[in-house]
Formats: sequence, C-alpha cells, structure tokens
Amino acid sequence: MKRSEINAILREADDFIRAHGFHLPPFAHWTPDEWKTKGPEVREIVDRKLGWDVTDFNLGEYRQTGLLLFTIRNGNVKDPESKQYAEKIMLVDVDQITPMHFHWHKTEDIINRDGGQLVIQLYNSTPEEGLADSDVTISTDGVQRRVKAGECVVLNPGESITLPAFCYHKFWGAQGKVMVGEVSAVNDDDDDNRFYEPLPRFSTIEEDEPPTYLLCTDYPDYYQITR
Repeated sequence: MKRSEINAILREADDFIRAHGFHLPPFAHWTPDEWKTKGPEVREIVDRKLGWDVTDFNLGEYRQTGLLLFTIRNGNVKDPESKQYAEKIMLVDVDQITPMHFHWHKTEDIINRDGGQLVIQLYNSTPEEGLADSDVTISTDGVQRRVKAGECVVLNPGESITLPAFCYHKFWGAQGKVMVGEVSAVNDDDDDNRFYEPLPRFSTIEEDEPPTYLLCTDYPDYYQITR
C-alpha cells in the first residue's frame, strides 16, 4: 500500500468514528514528531501494538479485501501478569472482505457498534485446519445457535457474536460501512492468525509521503524501543 493511501484511509476513518459518537484515546492522534519525544512511559503502547492498523493483506486491493483496525487495549501473551483481554474498533465497508481465518488461541466477541450490517460466514476447522462440513455452534448475544457450514450470520447495530478458537470466519459489510467492536482474549497478530489461504497479516508500505499518524508497525522507526 502507498503511504498516501493509508493517510487518506486514516483521515476518513477518524471522521467516521467521531461521527458515530466513538472517541479514541489521545495517542491515536500523536504525530510522528510527537512520537520521537516519547520515553519509557509509552512502552505498553509500543510493545502491545496498540493503535492504528491498516491492511490489504498485501493483495493491493484494500477496498475489496482489507481492514482498518485500532487496538485500544491489549495484554501480552508472554506475561501472565499483564491484562488478559484486548479491545479493538474496526471499520468494514460494503463488500470489503476480511478473508477466511481463525485463531488458535483467541476467543473473541465481534460487535456491530453502528452503521450498516456485518455479515459473517462461518465454518468449523477440521483437525487438518481445512473447512469442516459440520454445523457451527455459536452464541449471539448470549443465545446459543447452530448454523450450517458456510452459512452467514448477519449482525445489525447492537448485535454481537462470540467466536471461539478454531472457528473459521470471513466477514464484510452490507447496507453501509460498519463500525465493529472486538472484545477478546489477548490479541497476538504475529502468531495467532491462521488464514485459510495463506496471507500476510500486515502490508508492505511504499513511502510516497510522510505518515499523518503512525501505524502500530511504524513504531520502531519513530520510537527508540531500547530507551
């Protein structure tokens, strides 16, 4: 992705989130120059990859296959003394696909916070990590449901679904852009994503202009982690 494209996506996302009454923490709007002044007090943000995250899964088609996320809080899978939960806000546009994947360890609640509908396609995983043909048992807002393999669950604003580990899911928006919440166990994007068709989680960036705000993957370039 080009940095200019990412900057435009972040500006658009920030406006959308504000318009829907959700407020991000202050570090969402720190400039690159502000980041260069930070010391050890912000190590939690850096180490746990809090903040902006824009990915096209390196396919070069963000509007068709892509996702914008902001990680608000997160623990550390290697530190049992850290918080054992995570929270994200995500934006999903109409027909913008997040590819089929599951997590080996993380259980998550996916919540439609506002906007259009969130459509989620579900499969169980086979022992070989393929797509099983068995019914999928899930919970939507505390109500247990069974759906056929490959069936879609549609979440309207205010509705949510609990996705356990090894539950394959693919999602996209309908009838308008969706502001999506995620409340989960500790998030580990380095080692806990199993994409059905192997894809990189983070995008390669072409630096055609300076960043407006940093992505969580930019921190090493602007913050001296060894301080």
